Amino acid sequence: MTRKVHVAGVGMIPFSKPGKSEPYMVMGEQAARLALDDAGVPYDAVQQAYVSYVYGDSTAGQAAIYRVGLTGIPVFNLNNNCSSGSSALFLARQAVQSGAVECAIALGFEQMVPGALKGAYDDRPSPMARFAETMGELQGIDANAPRAAQFFGGAGRDYIRQHGIRPATFARISVKARQHAARNPLAVFRDTVTLDEVMAAPMVFEPLTRLQCCPPTCGAAAAILCSEDFARRHGLDMRVTIAAQAMTTDTPSTFAQRDMRQLVGYDMSRAAAAQVYEMAGIGPEDIDVVELHDCFTANELITYEALGLTPEGTAEKFILEGNNTYGGRVVTNPSGGLLSKGHPLGATGLAQCAELTWQLRGQADQRQVDGARLALQHNLGLGGACVVTLYQAA
Repeated sequence: MTRKVHVAGVGMIPFSKPGKSEPYMVMGEQAARLALDDAGVPYDAVQQAYVSYVYGDSTAGQAAIYRVGLTGIPVFNLNNNCSSGSSALFLARQAVQSGAVECAIALGFEQMVPGALKGAYDDRPSPMARFAETMGELQGIDANAPRAAQFFGGAGRDYIRQHGIRPATFARISVKARQHAARNPLAVFRDTVTLDEVMAAPMVFEPLTRLQCCPPTCGAAAAILCSEDFARRHGLDMRVTIAAQAMTTDTPSTFAQRDMRQLVGYDMSRAAAAQVYEMAGIGPEDIDVVELHDCFTANELITYEALGLTPEGTAEKFILEGNNTYGGRVVTNPSGGLLSKGHPLGATGLAQCAELTWQLRGQADQRQVDGARLALQHNLGLGGACVVTLYQAA
């Protein structure tokens, strides 16, 4: 990555429960305008738009971005499940870095409905069919439990079987998430919870209680990316750059390892992180702050190891010693993460980008990680795609 790509501006609206938000195109417009205002550039300076969402019709991206302006630029609509937002970020970064454009916007939004995630169509094969079939072979399928919770709860069960950790260790991640979200005015759930409250919540799929599962959420977020020359010409904020970025998809190990952790993307995450560290010439020990994909507590725990934040098999010790929060080795999900901030699928990756940009600028208020210089983002979508991004402060 020889051509510098700067995150010139970010924007995020407060996330909300389904039924409490504006329509998707209004949310998208609001986030885009926030990012443009933060960058200090007019929309007609943007040369391409990459727009992400999961639950929406084709060209919903245009419906949102047209409210900002009708400039005739290319608008690309992206759906990569829960990693859609980071996929938009990846393509916007790639367009700027390649020299194809000097300035691009990545925008993500989601207008969700209450309840567990469901496919949009029942008249054709599901793209998740092979994953569901493998899960059925490994642990069976519970018709009464949400499918996503079965995938990630199964990964937690396999981790418990291999490493003998206590189920309460997963619950501690929810306690930490709520403590962080209490400092974030943009989060959905800002009330703290105790370990006993998390453990006593209704069981969704063992070992995951309801307070260990991210909520369906509505929201939007955006980022303005530009080249160094463009930033200098327009006097833009150049404090944050994308130092390295990698996107991975599934390999044979996802299905061949016969391990639920592999089925939910452990190897995708590990490979993407390894590529990023190699590109940047750093190691996980150099990271100050991380926003990672904690759709369920089990995924946060296994992702600590996939990203190399702690050696394999040591996640419980990492958590019990407080190394995943303020005062520890690396602050994970200072925003409250998906568990507490919320998870509007198409917006999540760009909300992570916004949080880490604020952290590296020193603008995170009560959530600020002191001296943050290197920030890592991890965004995962089953089916599958994983994007890991490294941001660096000037």
